[in-house]
Amino acid sequence: MLDPYIPLVLMFALAFGFAAFSVAIAPLVGPRRYNRAKLDAYECGIEPSPHPVGGGGRMPVAYYLTAMMFILFDIEMVFLFPYAVSADALGLYGVVAVILFIVTFGFADLYVWRRGGFDWD
Repeated sequence: MLDPYIPLVLMFALAFGFAAFSVAIAPLVGPRRYNRAKLDAYECGIEPSPHPVGGGGRMPVAYYLTAMMFILFDIEMVFLFPYAVSADALGLYGVVAVILFIVTFGFADLYVWRRGGFDWD
């Protein structure tokens, strides 16, 4: 009865084994050329400049938050499009599933809104 799932379980085991092996072997075979710039916690090994070219400070976090919200809305549309195409075939179960999906995303949007993620101060 569970025979069709054996390839899936083997694929997950192979993926987990590869990930664990990669994490375990990386410190042993990776390069060990450290310098001050690589040990800095900012800008991934590049010497941080005092001011960016376009202004006087770091990039506002609002740009990154807006990009992440765009990705979330994009993913929401990707998952809602197949429902829109086959809404008749899914019936009441499909309606309930889509409502739960939209409510879940709605809670995330309300959370970001209440935390001031959409404010451009």
